[in-house]
Amino acid sequence: MSNTNQYMSSDHSDTLVEGGADPFTPNWASDAPRGGRAVLNRVLKESAVVPLFLAQTFVQSLRDVGYDSTTSALCEHVDNSIEAGARDVRIFFHQKGKNGNYRTDIMVYDNGRGMASNVLQVATSFGGSMTYGSRTGIGRFGMGMKTAALSMSPVVEIYSWQEPKAIYRMILDTNEIGRDKANLVALPKPDFLAEFGSEVVDFFTHPMSFPKDRSEQHLVAPEGVDVTEALGRSGTIVYMPECDRLTYAKAGTLVEHAVKEMARIYRREIAKGLKLYINNRRIRAIDPTFSMSNAWHDKIEGLKVKTSRLVHAKKVKIAKNQHSSETVDIIVKLFSLPIEEWSSLSRKTLKNDMGVFSGHNISILRNDREVFAGYISDIVQRHGDTNWFRIEIDFPGELDEAFGIAANKQGVRPKGYVIEAINAEIGDDITAIREEIKRFQSKRATESRGSVPSQSEARANESDAFQPERLDLELTDEQKEQVESNLKGLAIALKRETESDEEAFERVKSSRYLITYKHDDYWPFYHLENKFGRIILTINTAHPFFTELYEPLLKIGVSEATEDGIVEPSTAQQPQGPVVILELMLLSLARTQSVMSRDNPDSAKIFDVFRRKWSETFRIQITH
Repeated sequence: MSNTNQYMSSDHSDTLVEGGADPFTPNWASDAPRGGRAVLNRVLKESAVVPLFLAQTFVQSLRDVGYDSTTSALCEHVDNSIEAGARDVRIFFHQKGKNGNYRTDIMVYDNGRGMASNVLQVATSFGGSMTYGSRTGIGRFGMGMKTAALSMSPVVEIYSWQEPKAIYRMILDTNEIGRDKANLVALPKPDFLAEFGSEVVDFFTHPMSFPKDRSEQHLVAPEGVDVTEALGRSGTIVYMPECDRLTYAKAGTLVEHAVKEMARIYRREIAKGLKLYINNRRIRAIDPTFSMSNAWHDKIEGLKVKTSRLVHAKKVKIAKNQHSSETVDIIVKLFSLPIEEWSSLSRKTLKNDMGVFSGHNISILRNDREVFAGYISDIVQRHGDTNWFRIEIDFPGELDEAFGIAANKQGVRPKGYVIEAINAEIGDDITAIREEIKRFQSKRATESRGSVPSQSEARANESDAFQPERLDLELTDEQKEQVESNLKGLAIALKRETESDEEAFERVKSSRYLITYKHDDYWPFYHLENKFGRIILTINTAHPFFTELYEPLLKIGVSEATEDGIVEPSTAQQPQGPVVILELMLLSLARTQSVMSRDNPDSAKIFDVFRRKWSETFRIQITH
């Protein structure tokens, strides 16, 4: 006896679900497909053959396949266009109506090789693909075009041709399918058309509502140009009218999001010659690694260094699965952004125009198509310094399971052994490059104080008149001249990034207390000197004291300190608050040691040993 008949036996016929309903009567929503209800009732009551898929409900369910955004869904169509050999792909967001009552139609056109009638029919079926399971291209399963289109609109029209005026059309309407009461819902043969309808032609002959500046839009067939000739000998159109499930309501927002994402996702294809248009505006590649010389950032004015530096490019062998001995090579590249040259650019240029702080620290590409851009915490923890380097990982489709690629190509979920292999190859390189970045950030943050003494230097200088012991002895006029000559040399050595030689000399001459910085893994966390009547406090930016205590206090005290660790010299303020007290503590220590060393020269050696031992003890306590 079949399971169905078993469940319908007299032992269960009187069983009621909560509310008194017959458990074998479908409890469907009022707007559920009527055809699907008819098929299910037939199966339950007449023991009819059960189809593997109830097309009426299956197709409706696919509308909720779960694309991250409208752009993600449209990428499925661009993928198919590229697979079809298209060199010209256009996406249109055609919007009419007023705010709150928009009608948005979306269309994707390509000049690829098109499809014959029978191929188009197969391509419209779910799972129908001419390259099913192939891992050499972008698609694999024959689902993307349909699920992506239906995720936006309940109707999709597909046009394809391989010679002019010989157009085949397929229409997939979820409402029509839902009303079909047949157990097997068969696809009709494609319609043959000699011309496109006016609704489709309008996309090619009229500007879109956005961009509003019509000069930015390059129409396929402007006035006087025949549409059929302009579209080429072969191609495909996917038309989604009256979209009811879009990420954004306004066409302008849909366009800008698609531009930003697709320019990055398809940067390799654009570099190879793909012309990608969105609302008739051709887009340029956006390269998160800044290694492409012809990408968007190349046009930024004032950019003397236009590309990042390739630190390493390594082949890493990855097993096809965790228990496989068969391996496939991936390519892992590490890039260092030119922080020294770019950090002087404005915050707006770095963030808005260039996207340095976009968060696209790791870019992963499958067969030259980006499938992920962001952070993977098991490879890189997100900090201010991570904005200034990039990791690019290229893998072939053979490693889809290892990288956890879903059918809709949204994101990655790399297996643990993949992460381990990548970290083993580039972990030390990442550590080294982060140290370089931190060293520069520390220098930049501490040297952008202008050309006047800091608050702590000034306060220490002012308080000298109230100290019980004088810091220096009386000097003759000749000695004063000699000291001033020495101070000129000292000023050159202590000159800040934004100072001229004269400004540095005036600052050093006017203050008995000077704070400077050094990055040295072997130095104690601070160093003290008394030169030419000046107390010089050197803070070591390589010691964890700096990163764990001093730098955080410095950023609190300087309001312009940003998430990337850069303070713009043009707007830098003098540090205030707790960092001033910390600096005064160290300056008072320096003054005391200087006075005691003057009275007892042997104490200088004791202080030096003490400082080094204290520094090492402090380091161990902080880091362990």
